[in-house]
Amino acid sequence: MDEDEDAVLALLDDEYARSILAHLTIEPMSVDELCTACEMSDATAYRRLNRLQEEDLVAEQQEMDPDGHHYKRYTATVEAVTVTFADGAYEIAVTRSESDPADRFTELFEGLS
Repeated sequence: MDEDEDAVLALLDDEYARSILAHLTIEPMSVDELCTACEMSDATAYRRLNRLQEEDLVAEQQEMDPDGHHYKRYTATVEAVTVTFADGAYEIAVTRSESDPADRFTELFEGLS
């Protein structure tokens, strides 16, 4: 098992990280929304989101509110994590969601603005 697999397993052992991922499979959410839904502090949410992003399990999107201010919403990029045991070893496989090409273009364009 490599470091990335260790990090994913350690992260999934965390109650807050699992809660964040579960809520983000419903819809993209801001940190404030996640704090309310997952009953955690801002600091806890930001720490977990940073770790989830490092492992490519969560992505951030820039949104604009009606007042013209930018803020971030987060979305889960993982669909499944599978642990397979065979021949005296185990293997971790992460299945990531595939975004729609139109969504990728929109994200790219918004990132340039």
